[in-house]
Amino acid sequence: MTTEAAPLTAGTHTGPAGTSIIKPSYHPRLTNEDLAPLVEQKWNWYNIFAFWMADVHSVGGYVTAGALFALGLTSWQVFVCLIVGICIVQLFCNLVAKPSQVQGVSYPVVARASFGVMGANIAAIIRGSIAIAWYGVQTFLAAGALTIVILKLFPSLEAYATDETSFLGLSYVGYVSFAILWVVQAVVFWWGMEMVRWLCDISGPLIYAMMFLLCIYMMARADWQISLTLSDEQLSTGQQIGAMFGAIALVVSYFAGPMLNFGDFARYSKSFKQLKLGNLIGLPINFVVFSLLVVLTASATLPVFGEVMTNPIDTVEAIDTYTAVLLGGFTFVLATIGINIVANFVAPAFDFSNVNPQKISWRTGGMIAACGSVLLTPWNWYNNDEAIFWTLGLLGALIGPLFGILIADYYLVRKQHVVVDDLFSMEESGTYWYSKGYNPVAVKATIIAGIASIGSVVVPKVTGVVSDLGSYSWFIGCAVGFAAYYLLAYRANVANVAGRDVVEAG
Repeated sequence: MTTEAAPLTAGTHTGPAGTSIIKPSYHPRLTNEDLAPLVEQKWNWYNIFAFWMADVHSVGGYVTAGALFALGLTSWQVFVCLIVGICIVQLFCNLVAKPSQVQGVSYPVVARASFGVMGANIAAIIRGSIAIAWYGVQTFLAAGALTIVILKLFPSLEAYATDETSFLGLSYVGYVSFAILWVVQAVVFWWGMEMVRWLCDISGPLIYAMMFLLCIYMMARADWQISLTLSDEQLSTGQQIGAMFGAIALVVSYFAGPMLNFGDFARYSKSFKQLKLGNLIGLPINFVVFSLLVVLTASATLPVFGEVMTNPIDTVEAIDTYTAVLLGGFTFVLATIGINIVANFVAPAFDFSNVNPQKISWRTGGMIAACGSVLLTPWNWYNNDEAIFWTLGLLGALIGPLFGILIADYYLVRKQHVVVDDLFSMEESGTYWYSKGYNPVAVKATIIAGIASIGSVVVPKVTGVVSDLGSYSWFIGCAVGFAAYYLLAYRANVANVAGRDVVEAG
């Protein structure tokens, strides 16, 4: 594995992340062939739609959608929450995608406009760290499905899939499953973004086909007699309203990570119009159909198995039909590989490459994330609520502030004007150069909003006060980050940069 990017030379470059152009004025400290603006943007609406299919159709997505029906809400209330939540995600994805699509650059490069050319590493490292942890978790979840398939094919291996035959908390068979998926994902990623696009294009429809088959199979076994209310709990009107808001927040929070770095994929879209169409079909329309399949399948598990199963791996394992177990297991393995690569592999690849472009290529950045996910041994802490809270919970609370700052900078401060060349310049006359390369306004706004969002999560836990405030940490962080950045930028007279952008852009 290479540890350094290719030497920086001006001209057109074709690398794993696409064909880009590097100008002589671009500073080596900020540039490599993967971070430079794209020359060709080939993705159409279907590619964006397929991206969202890969993102939605996962074990985590299945469990999240199914869990909403266990909140005591009626079926129509849950669907209202799903539609409202996913429409909010669609709106925010369109907002965050525009600068990347128009300029052909990734999320950490866009962040240079608000944080400064060096300060963008703050946003990049936070997002990259979250992705590493979730990359390990998703690989571990997919490994569980693969283990079921392996044991179905080779029953004699069951003796090596127990706690007695384990090392550092994972069984020997578990290690084999994890290693297989780790290598497969690494190979797909190593071949570049075109392979990632191809995987999304074919895996989405295949997963949909299997979801329909699983749903029909379970419904038939239930004699088509199911209840869409998966909870017997009766809620008051006030409780129902609170639960609906919580469900909406859950949907938005689930997509918070991919939403922040959606620019990493939006940069490949042919046009903003094509991108918006892909988001429309891939988010509200796709998510509602997917949710229907999830709910019907989960509802059928009650009459068939005597208990509600919102985890598809448990459902597949409980099916006694040999073919169904194999196809179902492989389906959810493929589904989880899809979301893992698009949400947790590509993001840190760009993020870590941004930290030191001449020593860390796109491929190397991704492999750093992959290796880091193994060292974290996700199987040991994934089921530990305290570990998840103090790591992913607190880091995740910072996604909202980063999103709010990026949006405020691009739409209010810069007025949608970006000087692309200055995103790769360390000249003091550059639009995005500040003292030592860090925009103090963005740093202060991140601290202010971070305290607010993390506080909404930590205070109720530390004080023991029963509160749903933590469920809205993303919204709190986003709103405070948005407001704090704009107000601080206005006071610091940063807003006049928009005028300079217009002049320099000609």
